Parts: sequence; C-alpha cells; structure tokens
Amino acid sequence: MHTPDWVQDAIFYQIFPDRFAKSNRNPSGNLPFEPWDSPPTIHGFKGGDLYGLTEKLDYLHNLGITAIYLNPIFASACNHRYHTFDYYNVDPLLGGNDALRVLLAEAHQRGMKIVLDGVFNHASRGFWQFHHVLETGAASPYRDWFHYDEDRLNGKKHWGAYPTKYEEDAIQREGTLKAIGYQAWWNLPPLPKFKTETPAVREFLFGVAEYWIQFGIDGWRLDVPTEINDDSFWQEFRRRVRAVNPEAYIVGEIWHESQRWLQGDQFDAVMNYLVTAAALPFFAGPRLKMNIVNQAGGIQGRVRSELSANDFADEIDRLLGLYQPEITRSQLNLLDSHDMPRFLSCVDGDQASLKLAWLFIMTIPGAPCIYYGDEIGLDGQHDPDCRKSFPWDESKWNRSLLDYLKAAISLRKDNLALRRGTFTRLWSADRVYAFGRALEGESLVVALNASEEPRPIEVPREAKENPKAFFGQPSDVTVVDGRLKFTVPARSGVVLK
Repeated sequence: MHTPDWVQDAIFYQIFPDRFAKSNRNPSGNLPFEPWDSPPTIHGFKGGDLYGLTEKLDYLHNLGITAIYLNPIFASACNHRYHTFDYYNVDPLLGGNDALRVLLAEAHQRGMKIVLDGVFNHASRGFWQFHHVLETGAASPYRDWFHYDEDRLNGKKHWGAYPTKYEEDAIQREGTLKAIGYQAWWNLPPLPKFKTETPAVREFLFGVAEYWIQFGIDGWRLDVPTEINDDSFWQEFRRRVRAVNPEAYIVGEIWHESQRWLQGDQFDAVMNYLVTAAALPFFAGPRLKMNIVNQAGGIQGRVRSELSANDFADEIDRLLGLYQPEITRSQLNLLDSHDMPRFLSCVDGDQASLKLAWLFIMTIPGAPCIYYGDEIGLDGQHDPDCRKSFPWDESKWNRSLLDYLKAAISLRKDNLALRRGTFTRLWSADRVYAFGRALEGESLVVALNASEEPRPIEVPREAKENPKAFFGQPSDVTVVDGRLKFTVPARSGVVLK
C-alpha cells in the first residue's frame, strides 16, 4: 500500500480552466468569446486559459494552495473539454502545450503540484481514429477502437453521429449502438465509448498517461473510471504511471464506496463525495435546499434532509474506516465541484454553514479540495451555473469568507497532527460534533457547533498543561478531573491545543 507522501499534506484547488483567468499572452485571446462577467451558458466559451492561471499562482499561493486539480485541458470542442479531440495537445484556446509547460514550471517553483483530468473512457466525434471509421467503415484499421454496429461498418446503413430528430427518438428507445451505429457513453452521441479490451486502444491510452507524466504533471484525476469495468486496465495504468513517477497521484471520480479500486493496486484515492453528502445536512440544518442538492445526480438519494450530530458522527466514523489509513489520509475531501451545485447555493447562501464545513475538511484525515471561487463567495446551481467565471474585481469578493478560509488552511498547514495524526471521536450531541487529532505528543480538540445556541461540552483531556484556544473563540475553558470543559459559540467551530 503506497500513496504519494505529498498528498497527505496537500491543499487542493479545483479549476475549470475556461472560467478562471484570461491572459493577454494567449495567441487565441483575440477570438470572440462571451463576455467574462455574463452568465455561463452550456456551450459558450469565456476564454480562460493556462497563461491566465499562471499569472494568478501568487493569489493561490497566498491562499495556501499547494496543489491544483484542473478539469480537462486537451483539445476539444466543448468548454468543459470532456469531449477529447486530441490527447497529445493542450487546447489552443487554453494556450497550447507551451502554456502548460509554463504553468508547470511556475507552479513547481512555488512548490505546487498540478493534477490533470484524464478522460479515458470515451473520446469525441472529432477524435481522429473515430472519424477515420466514419469515413471508411470496415476498411479502417481503427474499426476495433470503438463499439460499432456491423451494418454501419459495412455501409448497409448510414452513420448517425449527428442524429436527426427521428434518430434521437430511436436512441431513447434502443440506445446509440442500434440507433446511430456506435456505442456512446450514456447514449450521448458526442461521446463514443472506447473499446478498451482492444490492445491498440489500451496502449494508446497508457501512452497518453505516461506522456503527460513525463511532461511534468503530478498526477491524474480519472473521469468515470468505473465505466471501464476492468481491474486489469487500471492495474496496468497504475504500473505505467508509477514507473515514470513513483509519487504521481491517481484519484478516481467515484461517488460511492470504492473498496474495489482502493486495494493499493489501482487508485490512491477517490473524490470523497460521501463526505460532501454528510456535511451538507449537518452543517446547514434547516437551511439545506434539497431541491438544489438533488440537482447533483451523483449524490441524489445520499443526502438526508436533516442529520443529527450523533448520526453525522456515526457516518464519519464509517467513512474513516472504509479503507486503509494511508488511503484515508489521501482521499480528496471536497464540498462541491463542477458536477454539482455550489455548497453556498445548497445551503441557501448561509456563510456559517460553509465556514463550519471548511473547518471540518481542514481538520479531518484526507486532502481538502476547494472549488475555485468558493473562497470569495461565488454561488451557482447546477451546470452551467456552478461554472461561473471567477470575478477578479476584488470589490465583488466576500472578504469574511476569504479570510476565514485562509486561517483554516493555515491551521492545517501549521499542525502536522491535523494531516497525519490519529483521529478520535469525542462528542456528538445537541448538534455539536467534536473530535481529537494527535501525533507525537501533540494533540488538538476540534469542536463544531451547528446549532443556533452556544453549547457547553466536555471531552477527555490527558495533557497536563492548560489548553489554549488555537482557532475560534471558545469560552469557559476549564479542566476538571481529566475532563476538558468549554463552550462553543453558536454556528461556529473552535480548536483547542
């Protein structure tokens, strides 16, 4: 069992490249993009690029970020770039391969890692090998790269890559393989699904993974990896990637329990949406907007409308016990992402809920991940609203949120016990949850009060010295007979050391 050592200390920041920052250095910057501050649209481009991101690295460094997870950056005709045209070239709209080279150099100089989004389950209609088959049918040497209908391959029926209304109706009835001639991911015509049992396809995809690790990236976030239902594929993927860089991070986008993929031979971690699903109802309480939460299909049905402190604590204990400790410490703990409404919108704009949730993910095992713009109060319901452009006009920033997150990040970075220490549940009642983290003689108590009133609690205290408030404003702090007693203010969190 080996996960990259650096991940356990990392503070991640997820960026949707088209929406983060623009640069005058980008040769494509003079193309007609949508206005930066206009509402995002499903198909529109704002013109964010990797040069722009590079120019904002100091902002991220000052925030405390040490690792960046980028949504797909390879050539594509979609603003989200999950429809890959060319796996060996960064999209020209993002500045091309040179822009990534510059980003990597500048990030690494600051001690920051870069993890790319790998879309290896499906390509796009513009992908060369797929297009080759559309043009030449069974004569194409790429005919085994995707799942095709034999009648289309042999010219007995026409391809439906751009389906008519009749073909769209047929897709709903019988799926893309029969209706338009090839298997598409979730029957979406723009996304032909790779035939990953074909040796040439496997070699191509493993080659892509190796190439960008050699280029200098620090890991892969794998899009819908469970759709490649083949352990040997991911085992070989891991072997090939780790042979190039033994410390490369491999994290899968899996929204549910993932023991199958986290045995040490496939992924290091998954995006921990199960923590998201628990945090939302506990910290928000009656503010939770279930109609907005349920727009996120991946956690739909997993988020309760309310969650008591005891039930929340039970769920966190369960999640922390699912995997080996090294994997648990490498999990990507997040509150929201490009695939769901922003946390702030899910909790009806309540900033206290977000602050409590931030303190929580900064103090539990696993690498915390911040979705771009959350730190300055960016909101948004489901796609495309959760993919707004970052407002670089600082007058539009929520300074209270930004300052709080900076402090919470500093807390984690300054205390090794919060990153690598033991975890002990201490209190769960009256909408207050408390736990301890300890390492090499250093111990901290974290208490999170999601209620509307100040709450007194007491927890075991082994250390002889008097505890000090290290974060937040606890009151009435005393130690009596080996018990630490203190009061946690309403709707806030505290840390004592």
